[in-house]
Amino acid sequence: MKFGLIGFGAWGRQHAQAIAGLPGLALTAIACSSEDSARAAAAAYPGARVTRNWREVLDDPGIDTIDVATPNHLHAEVALAALRAGKDVLLEKPMATTVADCDALLAAERETGRLVSVGHELRQSAQWGRIKALIDEDAIGDPLFLGIDLFRNFYRSGAAGWRYDRARVGSWMLEEAVHYFDLALWYLARHGDPVSIRAVGNQRAGGEAGMYDNVSVLLRYASGAYVTINQSVAGFEHHLVLEIAGAEGAIRTHWSGTMDRDHSAAFDLRVQPKGFPFERGVRECERLAIAKSGEVFELTEQIRLTAEAFAARRALVTAAEARKRVLICLAAERSLLENRELELAFA
Repeated sequence: MKFGLIGFGAWGRQHAQAIAGLPGLALTAIACSSEDSARAAAAAYPGARVTRNWREVLDDPGIDTIDVATPNHLHAEVALAALRAGKDVLLEKPMATTVADCDALLAAERETGRLVSVGHELRQSAQWGRIKALIDEDAIGDPLFLGIDLFRNFYRSGAAGWRYDRARVGSWMLEEAVHYFDLALWYLARHGDPVSIRAVGNQRAGGEAGMYDNVSVLLRYASGAYVTINQSVAGFEHHLVLEIAGAEGAIRTHWSGTMDRDHSAAFDLRVQPKGFPFERGVRECERLAIAKSGEVFELTEQIRLTAEAFAARRALVTAAEARKRVLICLAAERSLLENRELELAFA
């Protein structure tokens, strides 16, 4: 399968490395935003055609799949053009920065018969994916509570500072918390969609309006299940904790590294499955082995599985799923600004 990569920033380079290293995949063309990144791409991948014009990549009839790794505000524009050029699209999260753009992508997918798969790569993790398997195996009974806590260092600025520009990043809710909304909806899928959301947050003095450093979100389900997500991007290193209390058991996991792309982070996954011996006041657990965990590994697995899925004419993470994650991010921002709980409607 021949890939065209649009975007060769820090994360785009990780995409390029993953594509080039996977058997059966070919990195055919790369679109770069600057002369410096174009020179770096040409030096690293001499077999790929390098251009400053991303539309030239879409015009290549030999390319099967377009991998979009641009700043967030360009996701919808590039993906729409790729679909209309007859390409399948692997699209970095968030799917788009507005629900209207998500709907346009869904319409284009139907009209063209091509596929969009959105890059919620945590699902492909040996750590975070294992939790989904435990829930689906009914290891802890019905999941009643899910808590996710992120404490991390400040963002890299990104090319030309795009991560600190609200017009280009959308928000840090769309840039970061979208990962955890995806996990929450994925893990609690048996409860249907959440019915309401409440968010609070704040930011350091001098920050751009709407770019909240610290955010806490409550998602409620009609069943009574609920989710809390606490996110701080004003901390240090990168520390993520997830806890699930089920009707008959519990799960706890953490991931800690010096940064989000750490290859040698510390991580742990423990479960107290139903039927496991315990006395009231004392609950034992078992530690599950994980060979490796981290977004650089998950990205490679995501690209491999996406290629397999496209070959079978399906998406790994559908555009319809990804739209819900964008909608929740935007609803959380609105709840924070209006200082009230909001009902959620996904139609």
